[in-house]
Amino acid sequence: MERDDTVLVTGASGFVGSAVLRSLSGRGLRLRALVRATSPRNNLEGLDCEIIESDMRDRASMTAALQDVRYLFHVAADYRLWARNPEDIVTANLQGADAVMHAALDAGVERIVYTSSVATLRAGDASTSVDETSPLDEGEGVGAYKRSKVVAERLVERLVANRGLPAVIVNPSTPIGPRDVKPTPTGRIVVEAASGRIPAFVDTGLNLVHVDDVARGHLLALEKGVIGERYILGGQNVSLRDLLADIAALTGRKPPTINLPRAPLYPLAWAAEAVGQITCKEPFVTRDALKMASHHMFFTSAKAERELGYTARPYREALADAVAWFRDAGYIR
Repeated sequence: MERDDTVLVTGASGFVGSAVLRSLSGRGLRLRALVRATSPRNNLEGLDCEIIESDMRDRASMTAALQDVRYLFHVAADYRLWARNPEDIVTANLQGADAVMHAALDAGVERIVYTSSVATLRAGDASTSVDETSPLDEGEGVGAYKRSKVVAERLVERLVANRGLPAVIVNPSTPIGPRDVKPTPTGRIVVEAASGRIPAFVDTGLNLVHVDDVARGHLLALEKGVIGERYILGGQNVSLRDLLADIAALTGRKPPTINLPRAPLYPLAWAAEAVGQITCKEPFVTRDALKMASHHMFFTSAKAERELGYTARPYREALADAVAWFRDAGYIR
């Protein structure tokens, strides 16, 4: 990359977006950080970047933000597993991808890394690590977030095929680590478990990866990725039971030992969602989350390792960084 290259990162104040921006810092690049007017700026402190306030769904303002931009990282997304109106999530992520990608075409952006998710891939079981060859069809996927990422990814693929959009797709698994300010759904699990408020678990699993490794994978995709291809950026497959035990070890607590069946939890989730409709606060347990927990969401990053040179540190290092950051930031007391 040349010294005078300009790079725009959307969602730059968020968990993954700020990690991408930090990975780009110090590389002799002109950095632009796209944020919403209401977004907290904590994650941008100390970074030398131009801050632009805009809504990713506004094509005209996105075209303006992309003027003179050579490289684009579209990281922004509505990352919620529940909303009072679930279709708000689908609309935001689809309209955002549509506006940003068309604006990038209008502006002549040379290369794009589009941040999708492993949510666009079919989940397997405890013995299977899913790769990039198992995409979901539009309309498939449990919950609004998964459906939103599927339709947005398919839109990007069509633009690559039909309009020559110069986009590489990356599919992060479940990032954890520092600067998870909201926090994300997985960050909430870490905080609640570290605070001693998760006394039991269900039989499920996740692929967990340090957010800074995901960010570095974005840069590798920019430099080495093939246009139109997708690359899983993951880490280690971990059962929920082991995750909670490792959090307990880091915080000096006893790990939960009760393995709960999912079926009796559905009435609790229904009640929690009903309360959420009144309070506008996302419930900790939802029906969609229980449906997703019926699968072990295990994935492999072999393609990214082979083609991009991607690697990820041991997941326990990511977990330790997450717990330390949440504790220092006052989330864990």
